[in-house]
Amino acid sequence: MNIVGIIAEYNPFHLGHARQIAETRRALGDCAVVCAMSGHWVQRGECALTDKWTRAGMALRGGADLVLELPTPWATSSAESFARGGVGILVAAGVVDTLSFGSEGGDTAPLYRAAACLGSEEYRTALRRFLDKGLPFAACRQAAVEELLGREAALCLSRPNDNLAVEYLRALPERMGALAVRRVGAEHDGAPVGGYASASAIRGWLHCGKIQRAEAYLPEPWQGDVASMEWCERAVLSRLRTMCPEEAERLPDSGEGVAARLISAGRAARSLEELYALAKTKRYAHARIRRLALWAYLGLAAEDRPERAPYLRVLGFNERGRAVLREMEGRAQAPILTKPAHARDLEPAARRLFELEARCTDLYGLCFAEPWPCGREWTTNPVRCEAQ
Repeated sequence: MNIVGIIAEYNPFHLGHARQIAETRRALGDCAVVCAMSGHWVQRGECALTDKWTRAGMALRGGADLVLELPTPWATSSAESFARGGVGILVAAGVVDTLSFGSEGGDTAPLYRAAACLGSEEYRTALRRFLDKGLPFAACRQAAVEELLGREAALCLSRPNDNLAVEYLRALPERMGALAVRRVGAEHDGAPVGGYASASAIRGWLHCGKIQRAEAYLPEPWQGDVASMEWCERAVLSRLRTMCPEEAERLPDSGEGVAARLISAGRAARSLEELYALAKTKRYAHARIRRLALWAYLGLAAEDRPERAPYLRVLGFNERGRAVLREMEGRAQAPILTKPAHARDLEPAARRLFELEARCTDLYGLCFAEPWPCGREWTTNPVRCEAQ
């Protein structure tokens, strides 16, 4: 059985995601699809729109066969760490032979070329020269590649999906193939085009109660409450107002003085948006500030992100996914958790990560008008769906 991996947030799962799975099967045949999906917190430095089990069910009904969790320390990181964590989950499964990803260009050749450049000593030398000018890291990164490969070759780093794809390829082992599925319709944060809307547009409609408008771009009707950072805003600000400099310095990507700036902004800001505006500079990108604030709220530090995932948490599966799980037995490079109770038998380091995830889920429960009680991480079993 051919088994393809996809790394995603599915925040929420929409028609564009369903198309990627369908196009993957069109290109590779009737393969099983394993998704490494972010849990309750996402790369934008905010809560997922709805809980991870609901999103896993949407993905299964939309064409996926098995959904594994990408733990929070990777899911809420920069593109490089997000990609490394997602690829690590799929590699640890021991059965995935190809990675499929969305791409504005739809061609892996220039992405591989950029990935190779980013791993070279020439790139690191060029990058240091641009960073010394005080420019944002992303701009320096692209400028360094442009200097080495030319403007056309560096353009992929300016496109969100291609940029992330380059990081996937950098993390991908040689034995695993890659498939670029051309993105169609709306741009990353753009207006709907050709029957497809971006995830950010859909989230905006759902947040302001425009359910029917959002449902035009979803494979199924929307169900359940919508999580929002507005419900935990004061909790985040409270954490930043009481954080000491040493704690801020332990946050990931907190170098170059950004930790002190985050604390200063946190003590002055009256809202999260004001916090982001006060802390952001030409060098400190908005996304970086959002992620740092989230890590502070969740009580995470750089050392909480292990070198590799010490377990594989199953969020959902269908019958074909169950067959994949059987193939994973004996081949997986980490324990497979098909029930939360299995976490109690993990080695200490792995158990600590699961307990950290449980804490993150408890804090996610504050992102609703009616907060959740604690403990859902230890009581919620994977979603089981009939094959489509």
